[in-house]
Amino acid sequence: MKRLTYYLCGVALFLVSVMPLSAQTQWKDTIVVVRDGSGDYRTLTEAMEGIRAFMDYKVTVLVKNGIYKEKVVIPSWIQNVDFIGESVENTIITYDDHANINKMGTFRTYTVKVQGNSITFKNLTIENNAARLGQAVALHTEGDKLVFINCRLLGNQDTIYTGVAGTRLYFVDCYIEGTTDFIFGPSTALFENCEIRSKTNSYVTAASTPKDIAVGYVFRNCRLTAEPGVDKVYLGRPWRPYAATVFINCEMGKHIRPEGWHNWGNVENEKTARYAEYGSTGEGASVAGRVQWAKQLTKKEVAPYSELSYIYGMCSDWKPAK
Repeated sequence: MKRLTYYLCGVALFLVSVMPLSAQTQWKDTIVVVRDGSGDYRTLTEAMEGIRAFMDYKVTVLVKNGIYKEKVVIPSWIQNVDFIGESVENTIITYDDHANINKMGTFRTYTVKVQGNSITFKNLTIENNAARLGQAVALHTEGDKLVFINCRLLGNQDTIYTGVAGTRLYFVDCYIEGTTDFIFGPSTALFENCEIRSKTNSYVTAASTPKDIAVGYVFRNCRLTAEPGVDKVYLGRPWRPYAATVFINCEMGKHIRPEGWHNWGNVENEKTARYAEYGSTGEGASVAGRVQWAKQLTKKEVAPYSELSYIYGMCSDWKPAK
C-alpha cells in the first residue's frame, strides 16, 4: 500500500511538472481589480496570487474605482509591478487599525505594507481612517525603489512609516496628511511637488536616519499647509540622534513655528541631528527665529540635492520615472 501511495504521488508530481502553464496558473502582464467581480480579482490581496514570484518583466495591476477595505501586504517576492488606480479620489485602500487595539503597537497598524522592490503606485488613495486614539500607519514601506505618483496618503499620527534603512523612495505630486510625526523612519526618501498637510499642532517628520547614511528625507518644491486653527507645527524632531531632513524651495504656511525644529527634549540631539533648509518661502519661512543648530544651506551646499545620484547614493543607478 505504501509503495502504491508513493507511486501515485510521483505520478501527480510528474503531471504537474509537465502540464502547460495555462493549465496551472495563467500569468498575465495586466491584471484588473474590481470590487464588483467583473475583473480578474475583487481585492488587492487576491491579486497578489496572480503575480509570478520574482519575475523580470513588468506587471500592471489596474485598480478600478471603489473602496477596498483590507490590510494589504505586498510580499518580498513581488517586484516590477505598477499598481495604477482609476482615479486618485475614488480608488481607495483603507483600514482602521490603531496601536491601542489589543496592544497592537505601531508597526502592525498599517493599511498597506510594501515588502517588495521596484514597485510603483499611481492615482491611488491609501488611508488609515482610525479615530485619533494612537498611532495608525497608512503606508508601511520596507522595499527598495518604491515610487508613489499622484497618490493621497491619509491618516493622523504616523501616516507614513519608511521602515528600512538604505531603501530608496520617491513621492511625486502626492498629498500627505497627518497629525504627529506623520512621516517617520530611517529610509531615504525624496518628496517632490507634494502637499504636506498638518491636521493639528505637532510635528511633520520624525526621521531616524542612521549615522552612516548621508541623506534621509528631502522635500523639494513642496507646499506645507494646515487645517484651520493649526498654528504651531514643527518641521521635524529626531526620532534617532542622526535624523536627516532637508526642505528645499518649499512654500511654508504660517503654521510653521519660528524655531522650525525640535530636539525631542534632548539637547544632545542638537549635536547630531542633520536638519537644513534652502530657499523656503511663505509666512512660515522666516529664518530669523530658527534654532541655531539647524542649517541654512548655501547655494553650493544645496547643489548636490539636484542630483538623484547624490540623494540615493553616489553609486545609485536608479532614476525613478514620473
